[in-house]
Amino acid sequence: MKINLRVEFEGSTQASEITCSASDLVAFEDKYNTSVTNFGNDMKLTYLLYLAWHSEFRRKVTKLEFDSWVDTVATIGASEIDPKSVV
Repeated sequence: MKINLRVEFEGSTQASEITCSASDLVAFEDKYNTSVTNFGNDMKLTYLLYLAWHSEFRRKVTKLEFDSWVDTVATIGASEIDPKSVV
């Protein structure tokens, strides 16, 4: 399972497409003690931000801790890229 998120960072004119993989989803469920399948019922902005940050941190795209990384985000939302098309 994969989830693609589109993140725009402060001071940047180009959005980043971030793919969250199984390890990011498991980390999310462990941290928040809730299933990603509950997103439709109880979506929080924090959840999307955590998934995107965890993917970036895991892949060493950022070294920032979560709260510091969130300070760099202008917007976050669903990506139009199909998760199945990302290798």
